[in-house]
Amino acid sequence: MTLRLLKAADHRRMPWKNGGGETVEIAVFPPEADLSAFGWRVSMATVATDGPFSTFPGIDRTLSILEGNGMELDIAGRSPVVLTKTSEPLAFPADAATTAKLVSGTILDLNVMTRRSQWVHRAERHTFEGQHRLDSEGGVTLLLSLGNLRIDSDAHAAELGRLDCAIIEGLCLVTSDMPTDAYLIRIVAA
Repeated sequence: MTLRLLKAADHRRMPWKNGGGETVEIAVFPPEADLSAFGWRVSMATVATDGPFSTFPGIDRTLSILEGNGMELDIAGRSPVVLTKTSEPLAFPADAATTAKLVSGTILDLNVMTRRSQWVHRAERHTFEGQHRLDSEGGVTLLLSLGNLRIDSDAHAAELGRLDCAIIEGLCLVTSDMPTDAYLIRIVAA
């Protein structure tokens, strides 16, 4: 098993593609790829005002709310949907015209994006308490913690704090002394 820890303090900050705010890049492939060349990308964004999403041709996106009261998304061709911290992650094409309206105040969201012709992804929210076995099942597996988690394997161990992320290959044990939410992100070749 291999384990790579991505500490929240080290996540890369950069402007949104449309210039309307700032994103915090957690991980990207290939490493250091820009917004036009990534195969996959995991990031967070603080959204403080209503407005349009950046469009990314040929990209699939999954959005989750990490903090705040949520937002209503109007995605071209769909009925508007309200996304909150308790909602399941919402998958939609990043090249569809999308606008957001905040429910009440600023939110922090989690974005997982993959280039449609190269990668497929799935994002799930889990609550960990006690010990849980986690198998990366091949591909790329990321675990973004919203609290304190410990990850153990044969030769590696890591402590994850709030908004820390681990890239996991193989089988590991995830431990938490109290209920702790985290997002499990799996990315595989298309």
